[in-house]
Amino acid sequence: MTSELLGLTIGAVRPLDAAAMAQTRELQARLTKPAGSLGELEELSVRLSGLAALSPPPMLEPAHLAIFAGDHGVHAQGVTPWPQEVTAQMVANFLAGGAAVNALARQTGVAVTVVDVGVAADVPGADGLVSAKVRAGTRDMTVEPAMTRPEALAALEVGIATANALVDGGARVLLTGDMGIANTTASAAVISAFTGRDPGVVTGYGTGIDAPTHRRKVEVIERALALHGPAWGGDPHTDPVAVLAAVGGLEHAALAGFILGAAARRVPVILDGVIAAAAALTAAALAPSSRDAMIAGHESVEPGASVALSQLELNPLLSLGLRLGEGTGAVLAYPVVAGSVRVLHEMATFDSAGVASKDEHKQ
Repeated sequence: MTSELLGLTIGAVRPLDAAAMAQTRELQARLTKPAGSLGELEELSVRLSGLAALSPPPMLEPAHLAIFAGDHGVHAQGVTPWPQEVTAQMVANFLAGGAAVNALARQTGVAVTVVDVGVAADVPGADGLVSAKVRAGTRDMTVEPAMTRPEALAALEVGIATANALVDGGARVLLTGDMGIANTTASAAVISAFTGRDPGVVTGYGTGIDAPTHRRKVEVIERALALHGPAWGGDPHTDPVAVLAAVGGLEHAALAGFILGAAARRVPVILDGVIAAAAALTAAALAPSSRDAMIAGHESVEPGASVALSQLELNPLLSLGLRLGEGTGAVLAYPVVAGSVRVLHEMATFDSAGVASKDEHKQ
């Protein structure tokens, strides 16, 4: 069972446009530089052309970051020393402009919207806040599914609606952000389910937990997967929503919808860290071609992120040892992504600049 909006969105996700990609490869060959000298930026610009079905693709501005916030019932299992109240407190910090991601967003010219999709506490209305609470936090996934299927679908729809609203408002590139104490536990569970990797391999130290807490975190994930694995019959790709509902978070569901919404509108989405990577696996399971819209902003310290990105065949643009979340890695990667398109628009060709090409020298 899927919702009407989710079904329409999945149906709108299309493969890359081969003709536009070929045109951009030809343009790259005529720019005043040795072939391939801009490395991964060149192939990124080709993929962005295919996504937009236009060569060169539109300039990637304005950019908009959506931070999806939600709490987690699995917090009760002692997987983090941070109190659950920090989620709501950090949402307030985002809205006041005082978090790391706010500073970086100001530096890079990225607009910020915060979406309350599942914070356990009441979040007062404020500029920059979208109140779309599906429920006040998930349930404890070691006892019962974290969400019902209708709740997971509702959270997916929040993400789709957010993407549509931002694109309708003029955004030409979307960035993922998240906030939710204990959300790395849910992320590792989702990643383990979709990749088949052992929880011990994909579970990191999150906000800096100690070794005993890490062991407990792995055990919690193992118990949750053992409890819910039969719900998807050994193949999570047959029913990705079941995986999401069983062990995911409300922000994971919203992020998956956000990614699908971007892909359906043929707008690139820059992924942040492990929470976004877990959501990206869900989105790709629902609509495989949505992967074409995804750009991995950075290589998170969390091991699950690397496992997820490997399965998605996405190479992270930055490697800075980040593990903060919030969207910080996506925001830092944005100028790199935008620059890959700007060179197509503003760089001279050999003909227009009067510069002799290598081939001309051979004649």
